[in-house]
Parts: sequence; C-alpha cells; structure tokens
Amino acid sequence: MKEKRSFHFRTRFTGFRRSFFLLILLSLLNSGYSQKYLPLLRQLDSAISGSARYDTIKVKEIRELKLNKGEGKASSLYGHYLNLYEEYHIFSYDSANSYVKKMQEIANQQANDTLRAYAKIKQAFILISSGMFKEVFDTLSTVRLDLLNKLQQAEYYILMARSYYDLADYDHDDSYAPLYNGKGNRYLDSSLTLLPPHSFEYNYYSGLKNTKEGRLETAASYFENLMRDTSLSLHDLALTASTLSDIYIRKGETDTAIYLLIRAAISDIRSSTKETSATFNLASLLFNKGELQRASTYVQKAVSDALFYGARQRKLQLSSILPLIEAEKLNAVEREKRNISTYAVIITASFLLLVLLVVIIVRQVNKLKLAKKTITRAHELQSLVNAKLEEANKIKEEYIGYFFNGNSEFYTRIEKFKRSVETKIADRKLDEISFFVNNLNLKKEREELLKNFDQIFLKLFPNFIIEFNKLLKGEDQIRLKEGELLNTHIRIFALIRMGIHEPEKIAAILEYSVNTINTYKTKIKNKSILPNEDFERRVMEISSV
Repeated sequence: MKEKRSFHFRTRFTGFRRSFFLLILLSLLNSGYSQKYLPLLRQLDSAISGSARYDTIKVKEIRELKLNKGEGKASSLYGHYLNLYEEYHIFSYDSANSYVKKMQEIANQQANDTLRAYAKIKQAFILISSGMFKEVFDTLSTVRLDLLNKLQQAEYYILMARSYYDLADYDHDDSYAPLYNGKGNRYLDSSLTLLPPHSFEYNYYSGLKNTKEGRLETAASYFENLMRDTSLSLHDLALTASTLSDIYIRKGETDTAIYLLIRAAISDIRSSTKETSATFNLASLLFNKGELQRASTYVQKAVSDALFYGARQRKLQLSSILPLIEAEKLNAVEREKRNISTYAVIITASFLLLVLLVVIIVRQVNKLKLAKKTITRAHELQSLVNAKLEEANKIKEEYIGYFFNGNSEFYTRIEKFKRSVETKIADRKLDEISFFVNNLNLKKEREELLKNFDQIFLKLFPNFIIEFNKLLKGEDQIRLKEGELLNTHIRIFALIRMGIHEPEKIAAILEYSVNTINTYKTKIKNKSILPNEDFERRVMEISSV
C-alpha cells in the first residue's frame, strides 16, 4: 500500500509551544541524560552532518523516475504522477502539490470520477500537512466512496481520522478535543475493517487507536511488535518509533522515549523524510534534561527540514520555538552581564579602599561557567579586568612600599635636622643654624625623589622606553643621556601610564606649570606615528612585568 507512509500521527507542536517556558526553567535543574545514549546520539549527529548526501540520493532517484513516463497515455501519466507524488509527499510540499494538480488534470481530461476521487484523497494529505483543516474536510466531503476500492477507502477513513486528531491537538480544548478524538476513533475503526490483517498499516493504526483511547499498554504492544520486524522500511521504523515514544512520554519514562526518538530521527534523515517531528520532539526532551546545545542543534535541524518541506503550518509551529531558545540564550548572557557588573562594582570599591586606607585586599573572583559560545566575549572581558586589577595591585604594592620607605628616610633626616637645630639654639650657636639651613639642598632632594620614581617605574615597566619609542618616528625617538633613567618628556607619559591623566596633578608632581606640561605632551604627540587622539591610549596599553 503505497500511501502507508502518508498516515502518521506524531505529537503535534501545540502542546510544546505552551509548555516550553516550563522546560526552560526545568532545564537548569537537570544535569544531563543517560550516558548509554551517547553513542546513538553521535550516530544522529553524523546523520545530520550527512543529510545533504541522503537528500542528493533522494533527488537522483526522483530524477530517474521522472525520465520514465511510460507510454505517454493519460492513464499511464496519471500513474506516473502518482508515483512522483509518493516520492514527494514527505519530502517536498510544493512538488507533491504540483503532482496532485497534474493527477487532477488527467482525471478531468478523462472525466474519470474514480481517478478524480483518488486525487482528492492525495490532495487531502497535503492540506493536512499545511494545517488547512477546513479545506481538508471540504475536499474529503466530495469524495464518493463507492468509486474507490477497499484500500483507497481505508486511506479516506485514515485521513479523516488524522484530520480530527490533528484538530483536537490544535484546539487543545477540554470541550472540543474529546469530541474530535471520538470522531477520529470512529473513522479509524472503519479503516481497520478494510485493511489486510497482519499488515503494517493494520497493526500501526490498531496501536494508534488504543493510544487515543487511553489503553497505553495494549497500544505499546502493537508498536513494540512492529519494532521487532526487521523488514520495516526506514520510514515505517521512524513512524513506529516516534509514535511509541509518545506513549512513553505519557507514562513518564523519558529515557526510553529519548532512545526511540533518536532512532526515529536517524531513520527520518536517512530516508530524507522532511515532514516529521521526531527531531523536534527529541530536542524538547533533551532540553528538559539540560542539554541546551544539543537541543538547539536538533531544533535547528527540525526548522531546516520544515523550511525544506515547505508546509506553512509546520513552518509556523517550528519557527515559533526558535525565539524561545534564543531568548534563553540571551537570558543567560544577561545574567552573565549582571554578574560581571556586580564584580566590577566590588573590584572598584576594593580599589578605592586600597587607595584611601592603604590596605591590601584579598580578591576572590568566582569563575563563571556556561556552555554557550555567545558569552565568550564576557569571559574575555572578565580576564582583561582581572589582568588590569593585578597590574594595578602590583603598581600599588611597589609605590606603597616606596612611599613608606621614602617617607621614613625623609622623617629620619628631618628629625636629625630638628635635633641639631634645637641643640644649636640651646647653645646659642645661631651662625651654625644659618649654615645648616643654607646647606639644605631642596633641588637635590627633588632630584632624588624623581630618581626614586624613575627606578620604581622602570622596575614595573622595564620595556616602557623601548615600547614608547616605537610610537615615535625614527628620527624623533628619544635618546637618554648617560646616567639618565627618564627625562621630562617620558616622565610625563610615565605618570599618565600610572593612571594620572590630569595635567594639573602632573604639573604639581613635576613642579611645572600646566601650560608647560601641555606643551611637552603636544610636542611628543606631533612626533608620533599615530593620530594624536590615539597616542595616550597606546601608551596605556604598554604592559608591565
């Protein structure tokens, strides 16, 4: 029975659309799925990677079928178009629909009511795939069953059953859904009286009817017997495994459902079946298990198949799910940003406390973990902040030590000078006091201060002069005098590298006017190989040890 591939009743996506937000919340509470399915999942990943190859084989088979048109008679053409429809009806919606129209044209040319009725049955499957329920019922209501043989009548009843089942899933309403499911069951009863006993179709739809009526154990026995049949085609295997997985989902045995859906998805890909929901249903269960990456990959595959197939309803159903997954990814990124902002505030407060209280703060930064490629930049930013903070800590430690040592020596000299002066005053040796005061060499003290600054700075930034000269033109690079650690030009930008950017503060430290400082800076920037506005930024990028 060629049409057997057409009639499958997989879980519709309406229920998943309404429960997907709950899955998002639950996904963070689960750590993963059973490891025993990893080899099978790898097979699925491999099948997805090779799906283009399977599609190429499918297209080649269809191309060869198109070349064999028979004798060119109308009856032969009808059969030829029917065969092409069979190849396309789960592969490409538009192509299948076009061959249904060709079948109708041949039937109308021959004024053959039997062929016309059978073409309507084929058209009904296309309409169901597109979610056009009214059009399905309008089309099937005009079919004369007395013109069809038993198998064709069975197809009619199965399509009517599917239409009511799908309509019940779409409405998902306590008032109307039971009514529609009841009608579907009655139509399926009619089909079972016409199907050959022990055929795949008879067993499959017997299992489906028991499923719809809530007899899950009986239904499962039908599908499990079919799963043991090694002669099943890939499509029949996928159809059986996918429908059986619905039963295990309803029973709460999700691990078994995952196993069945993996097998169904692999078979669908290898048979180039695009009118399918196994991959999407699998993605939903894995998402519920906390496997966001695989769930995203499989949903993308499901959307790709829906777009390839071209049925409007299926594209709308699947496309509505993608924003939910992307929203979860964005939420994860936003949570990461908020965490980083919190840490930045803590780090800034710690830095201010270090400056104001002159204490060393022990930093603790929690390492953040996420599997999403979308937060890589956030991790890099955190690393950069940590590096900058570490550099700032090194600078502070060196200069705090220098501050205490320098001040200690200075206060020792002042204390010694004070005692000497007090002694001279007590002894009335005013001339010697004048001698001491006049011999105070403040210029030498200032030079010593700058020399100490230069030594500490070059200890922190040993390559500063080399990197600084790289920013200048060759002929304008700075050459220091013998014994000179830094000159005024470099010292200004050394202070800037230390984080002192205000000309007023630099002028106060070096005992120059603000205009003089600005003149020195402008003079250096004019010799740079960089635009003036980029020079200080590049200076700040010179790294410490």
